[in-house]
Amino acid sequence: MTTTNTTGTAEHVLCKSKAHRGQEVGGNLLPREEMPVRNTGTTSTGHRVPVLGIAGGTASGKSTLAKALALRHPGAVALIHIDDFYVPERDPQRGIRTLSATGAETLDWNHPGSIDEDAVAAAVDAAATSGQHRMVVVEGLFALALPKVAVHATWRVYVDTPDDIRLARKLLRKIEIQRKDPLISLRNYLLSGRERHAEHVAPSRHRADLVLDGTMPTADLLTAVDHLVGQDLAPAL
Repeated sequence: MTTTNTTGTAEHVLCKSKAHRGQEVGGNLLPREEMPVRNTGTTSTGHRVPVLGIAGGTASGKSTLAKALALRHPGAVALIHIDDFYVPERDPQRGIRTLSATGAETLDWNHPGSIDEDAVAAAVDAAATSGQHRMVVVEGLFALALPKVAVHATWRVYVDTPDDIRLARKLLRKIEIQRKDPLISLRNYLLSGRERHAEHVAPSRHRADLVLDGTMPTADLLTAVDHLVGQDLAPAL
């Protein structure tokens, strides 16, 4: 296993327990929680390509990493964003509802119960068995928290970024890109966002094969992922 610090040097670390393997780029080895049996690479109907699950908090850098992987291997990687699978906001019968800082009832965007888990799992399975790609990358807050999605993952990655940096990145995005009032985001973060992250997102860090420091350059993170998926696979992409 390889642990990489922020200076770019690498140390090879041997995990004592083969039953609890884990890697962390920028930190220590982590224990792993028991998860469903993983994708084996084949199905009863034929070959399926491996799946890489990437999770992390809001603005941790997970989407940037996933997009970088797809750009690095154009046409070979199927990229699935869990953000595309929220249930309809106006459907009161589905998802988890909450009160926004504005006082209005809204879909709880920070709760896994607001994701159509079956639809995500179906999309991952379809991409993995389509014969059109060599790898599927599924990324999102709950990529390692939704059992029906995590079970498809051959490898699991968590992008870990300090809360203050994530919040700063999110506010900058609200101001510079979305042109929205950051006050609402701050109030929602204090009202429920921080708690939802601690309850539903942060625990999935312990289910990862590889924990990445989200403050590191994307190029370094790509190198770490290449080591995870194996040198025999990386050149084929």
